[in-house]
Amino acid sequence: MTSPGRFENKVVFVTGAARGQGRAEAVRFASEGADVIAIDACTEFASTPYPGATQDDLAETVRLVEATGRRIVAATADVRDFDGLSSALAGGIERLGRLDVVIANAGICSGALSWEITAEQWQETVDVNLTGTFHTAKAAIPYLIEQGEGGAVVFTSSVSGLKGTPFTGHYVATKHGITGLAKTMANELGEHRIRVNTVHPAGVDTGMKVRDLHPLIARYASTLGSIYQNSLPYSILAPEDVAAVVAWVCSDEAKYITGAQIPVDLGNLIR
Repeated sequence: MTSPGRFENKVVFVTGAARGQGRAEAVRFASEGADVIAIDACTEFASTPYPGATQDDLAETVRLVEATGRRIVAATADVRDFDGLSSALAGGIERLGRLDVVIANAGICSGALSWEITAEQWQETVDVNLTGTFHTAKAAIPYLIEQGEGGAVVFTSSVSGLKGTPFTGHYVATKHGITGLAKTMANELGEHRIRVNTVHPAGVDTGMKVRDLHPLIARYASTLGSIYQNSLPYSILAPEDVAAVVAWVCSDEAKYITGAQIPVDLGNLIR
């Protein structure tokens, strides 16, 4: 259930906003009163087995946000490109007047046995997931500090940011890195009343299926079932389920929470 007005007069910056969790987050915040700065690379990635987002996807995010009555500034920008990312964010702030919430959501995933990950797979995953998150925070945090009114930053990690999910070692490494970066930033930014947290979803219905990442995942599903098993009787999350938790942790209702790892995991992490 949304809370209309919870983010009234606020501006949220979302990366990877063309579809999936990023789109759901942009629409969720808009439905609760926020204006949105949205970026996406809208490109194909060499290492992923699923298609990349498109300009049409980003345009649909714009349409959905505007349907709530809120403003959105959308741009094509790649989180690997710090200058391009910074320019897109600056343009959005210039038009919308401020910045309050930062959602570093952009990410990719592919599959391989850890020792068979190619150098190209490793580098692209690190560049998008970990370096891209760092770039997002590096570009945005100076605005929050200068504004002097606090703020909320959320990094999209994963259950794989808290455990060693098989066949995605490069992805797991980046998601653990994101978790550690958030903890450090939470300590550094507390004096500015800027909170930094990570969310850790289990499988999310974004069109990318875990079993499609590597053939061994399906082959070893029975022997590794406990790795992927959820304790709640659901198999997958909707992007809107994650967006609801992100909105809550960025709201004043969670103003005393920082440096936390928020699971949205269907009980996947219970051991």
